[in-house]
Amino acid sequence: MLYGTAPGRVLLKALVRPGISKAAGAFLSTSLSRPLIRSFIRNNGIEVDEYEGAPWRTFNDFFSRRVVAGARPVDKDPAVLVAPADSLLSVYPLTPEGRFAIKNTSYSTAELLDDAELAARYAGGTAFIFRLTVTDYHRYCFPAAGRVTAARRIAGELHTVSPIPGADVPVYHRNTREYVLLETEAFGTLVCMEVGAMLVGRIVNHPVSGPVAKGQEKGFFQFGGSTVVVLCEAERVTADDLLLKASARGEETQVHYGQAVARRTLDIIGRAAVCDKTDLLRIRLGGDGQSRLRGDAPHGFNGPRVVERI
Repeated sequence: MLYGTAPGRVLLKALVRPGISKAAGAFLSTSLSRPLIRSFIRNNGIEVDEYEGAPWRTFNDFFSRRVVAGARPVDKDPAVLVAPADSLLSVYPLTPEGRFAIKNTSYSTAELLDDAELAARYAGGTAFIFRLTVTDYHRYCFPAAGRVTAARRIAGELHTVSPIPGADVPVYHRNTREYVLLETEAFGTLVCMEVGAMLVGRIVNHPVSGPVAKGQEKGFFQFGGSTVVVLCEAERVTADDLLLKASARGEETQVHYGQAVARRTLDIIGRAAVCDKTDLLRIRLGGDGQSRLRGDAPHGFNGPRVVERI
């Protein structure tokens, strides 16, 4: 691993410079990269029938391919927060000090946002970390309906998504990040952030301001593993207990673009007054109350599933 030796760290420092990453990205956007597509599909077992646009002209065209219509249904319940991307999800409460863990490494919200004043608004809230792998669908959407009120890009050296234990520099601290503030009726103001990884080079967000719809495509990543982060203010969103417990055990949960991952807290409190604990669990899970961590989801509920330990 490059982090493990002094020469490796020197090489890594060069590789993660935006210029190097952009050069790799430029090659993947040319027709010379097209021969890479077939072997990538074969080696990763990708079902191409789920996607449109074939044959793809370049590797990046293939990597940012769109799914066919109807392949990623979006939960329309206005009280539900949905996953913005196909990904492996971790959910963490933000401590009063504004710190949370990403794969056993502690980060402050202020460092992630590069804004201490904004970070203070999210103390006691919830962080949803959606980690995309190279085989995932790399387009992402808005997790709720609302109005975009601000946007920011934080330039940085691009680092790999997978943290290395004992690394001297927190991985996300040097990654290029882009985020918007999304004012919503159901969940308060959300931070919707994209994090670039080494050799991704570009986070491609569609120009947008003002009102947006839940499930509306926000943008896409080019080649590489990448991450979407959603930050929620305190007492606005209630994540499924099963997701929280899985994250506390160091497990990630597989979710899909448009799938429900949390519910408006006030909605749960209001309905809890007129139902028993079993009914409340059904409300929070959106199904029959059975565990979504193992086995198949019941008919009509595309529930999350823990797939690996971090």
